[in-house]
Amino acid sequence: MITVLLVDDHPVVRAGVAGMLAGADDIDIVGEAGDAAEAVTAVQARRPDVVLMDLRLPGGDGVTATARILAESPATRVVVLTTYETDADILRAVEAGAAGYLLKDVSRADLINAVRIAARGGTVLAPSVATRLLHQVRRPGGRETLSPREVEVLRLVGTGLSNAEIGRALHISEATVKTHLLRTFNKLGVSDRTAAVTTAIAAGLL
Repeated sequence: MITVLLVDDHPVVRAGVAGMLAGADDIDIVGEAGDAAEAVTAVQARRPDVVLMDLRLPGGDGVTATARILAESPATRVVVLTTYETDADILRAVEAGAAGYLLKDVSRADLINAVRIAARGGTVLAPSVATRLLHQVRRPGGRETLSPREVEVLRLVGTGLSNAEIGRALHISEATVKTHLLRTFNKLGVSDRTAAVTTAIAAGLL
């Protein structure tokens, strides 16, 4: 039996998703949550196999909740279920560790199949989301160009500044600095600050 937690701030939406999953005899909805903090608490208490996570939530967003959930319960698979499909939302969700990204117009059959795939350790993406993600990570000449702000952040990383110091220098929050770095790591295909700076210099981006 695949245990599922539903996270959405609209009770009607949660009821609709529950109704879509009700016909699957191998899926059991073990709880619901209406905000980010409640979602984290519910996962800690119930340890579901799969969480269906909305992005826009009171008290935080779905991406932040996803990161917290996976830190607490690495075996849980989080699948974003939202109406939003901007490049930034998709990348942030993937960077936070989401196992999938679906839109709320998904069919009942596809939603059930997605839950099963996620529970088995697979990745599920709405077709339009997969297309956007491919365009995001496709690199002209083998390397995707960094945005001007990402270059600024990476240049300051190269001088030895911390995220907090970079934030103060650029008048942005530390969280925003981290987001720029995560996107930079993704674009450059690296996993740490030193490798990012080295790779960017070698590619002529700095």
